Amino acid sequence: MRVDVITLGCSKNLVDSEKLLKQFEAEGYAVRHDPDAIDADIVVINTCGFIGDAQEESIEMILECCELKKQGVIKALYVMGCLSQKFGKELKTEIPEVDKYYGKFDWTNLLQDLNGKWHSDLENSRFITTPSHYAYLKIAEGCDRRCSYCAIPLMTGGYRSRNQEDIINEAKYLISRGVKEIQLIAQDLTYYGIDRYGKSVIADLTKRLSDLDGLEWIRLHYGYPNDFPMDLLQVMRERDNVCKYMDLALQHISNPVLERMHRNITAEQTRDLLYKIRQEVPGIHLRTTLMVGFPGETEDDYEQLVDFVKEMRFERMGAFAYCEVEGTYSARHYNDDIDDEIKQNRLSRLMRVQQNISADINQNKIGKVFKTVIDRIEGEYYIGRTEFDSPDVDPEMLIKADSELSIGNFYDVRVTDAVDFDLYGDIENNS
Repeated sequence: MRVDVITLGCSKNLVDSEKLLKQFEAEGYAVRHDPDAIDADIVVINTCGFIGDAQEESIEMILECCELKKQGVIKALYVMGCLSQKFGKELKTEIPEVDKYYGKFDWTNLLQDLNGKWHSDLENSRFITTPSHYAYLKIAEGCDRRCSYCAIPLMTGGYRSRNQEDIINEAKYLISRGVKEIQLIAQDLTYYGIDRYGKSVIADLTKRLSDLDGLEWIRLHYGYPNDFPMDLLQVMRERDNVCKYMDLALQHISNPVLERMHRNITAEQTRDLLYKIRQEVPGIHLRTTLMVGFPGETEDDYEQLVDFVKEMRFERMGAFAYCEVEGTYSARHYNDDIDDEIKQNRLSRLMRVQQNISADINQNKIGKVFKTVIDRIEGEYYIGRTEFDSPDVDPEMLIKADSELSIGNFYDVRVTDAVDFDLYGDIENNS
């Protein structure tokens, strides 16, 4: 029996899919992940329900697979994840062709429903779908923040930290499978431990992970600025294998907008934190996500955001236009009063500002040498990343394939040229 698992949305969903794939494999199934051509006895779609575009993508994939089932290409179709957690009843009514819907957390019942067995001894094991030298490691579920625009707490519930020992054991498992780089993920890394240990212990966990033999890089994703654990900065500064990289979603800088967003932080506190992080961890690269077009955002609010981006010169930045999500505080209490064209114009201008900043930062790297991991080869280039670059979302290092390099190995690379979002380099020597 063949199983295709299709993952939509974030890396946290990907981890769930990898754990499910491992269980199917243990039951003797032939497994594939995100196949180019869907052709299996069983298809499982792991959906995303974060914003409207993601919901639409998930529904389109479900309908496509329903058609394949109707044609006899696949025999059974199951749907899991955030979208079915939030809209399970509606989906059952609107798309009854799906054999069964599962939510965000009850997908572990799928094996039993197929007359199989869930292998508890494989709880920390995975079928790794990323290139074998890196993997994502999820340390918590849910979120206790109550940002007014966000539906994630409605889908995932409150914050639940995993036991440190389980995390360490899973990291050891990944290393034993050849993983050299771990992307540490949660809805909010910086909150880790508060529910379980009474305080944030992300710094302690990061230290323990950095002590593991064979782990070249640990990169931290999805922090929250309010009550940021400052002891984490010392770990980042002193541990060579903890990347000087922090993904910290800020959303906005105007105090009126931050207040309506329920971010529980002010513009002044935000600036103080960012300057402190840069002071404590010299050379750190900050990634952030910003939102334009939030209900009530004035031209002055928006100009403050533009000026903030120019001031802080984020090494990495993404942005998106506000999209009303059913069930959230903002959907219930605010009027989505900004025209879509205005939102898109604001978004485009903000990203042009960032493009210039990114180009300037990259130009300043020409002539410098960076430890670089090789992810893949494309045409005449090896594609790599520095410690400042996360897979799929950040700039890449392009190296002429004049000499033979090994995928997953680390090399010293001197930057020879730069464009807006990528670097070009030559090998110096093995690191």
